[in-house]
Amino acid sequence: MALFPRKKQSELPRRRQAAFRGDEEQRKDDFDERYSFRRNRTITGSTSSQISSPGESNAQIKSPRVQAHELVQRRRHIGATLLLVLSSAGVLLFLVSQFTAGAVVRATDVSQQLDGNYAAIIESYLSSQPLERLRFLTNTDHLSRYVQAHAPEVGSVSLDGAAGIGTSTFVLQLREPTVGWTINGRQQYVDSTGTAFTRNYFTSPAVQVIDKSGIQVEAGQAIASNRFLGFVGRAVALAKQQGFTVRQVIIPSGTTRQIELKMSSIGYPVKLSIDRGAGEQVEDMTRAVRWLKAHGKSPKYLDVRVSGEAFYR
Repeated sequence: MALFPRKKQSELPRRRQAAFRGDEEQRKDDFDERYSFRRNRTITGSTSSQISSPGESNAQIKSPRVQAHELVQRRRHIGATLLLVLSSAGVLLFLVSQFTAGAVVRATDVSQQLDGNYAAIIESYLSSQPLERLRFLTNTDHLSRYVQAHAPEVGSVSLDGAAGIGTSTFVLQLREPTVGWTINGRQQYVDSTGTAFTRNYFTSPAVQVIDKSGIQVEAGQAIASNRFLGFVGRAVALAKQQGFTVRQVIIPSGTTRQIELKMSSIGYPVKLSIDRGAGEQVEDMTRAVRWLKAHGKSPKYLDVRVSGEAFYR
């Protein structure tokens, strides 16, 4: 009997054992790598709509429920994008429809062709106020004052919508003269507000005012008050009722409180004062003219400015 037992023949040397363990670990790693996808798939996904698992929405295999949920989210995203695009297009279309790149000018109750300078004045204003090229931002009061400064015959300017793509229609309210007014040899006109202007698109008034007062007045300024114009109009109308046709109204030098009427059937002027009623003075004028005619007198002038009296020379 041997003192020491012999080693088993099946046992391998240490060097081969180490190599064998290395080969076994390599095969294990290869196995893990080969089957890792399958293991993950079975853990995070399921083909059954009745089974839910953690991280199902991120799985490689997604259930019909998750697919339907993702489809709803995709539809919402597409719908929101489409709504944003349509809203932006609508806003852009609105701004384009409101934009004024050019001006079309017309006037009411005017048969004559308008001067093309009015469109140039309006476009000059819009160039200085670029935001007001959008019609809903246009300040027509400021625009009217700007146009009046360059064209006093314009009373007001208003917008009348679009005249086409990029163009807007502007309507001018032109001043209609009440009387013609001659100042320092220049023909001007005055409307019912007393504003003077030089260009008239209406019928020339029958009454001409000859201003000899010496007051310097520029076009666009108020050269007469409403009271003065009202007095002139009233005196002319009352004289016509009495059978007198007034040709001229003269404002004497050095005063703006009296006028002289020149009539077709009378060869001398009649002085009136705006501080006294027009009706009373026309009545006194009528009686005085008849008395002078009955007595065959032809004076240089007739003065009825004082109540109840008439002076002549």
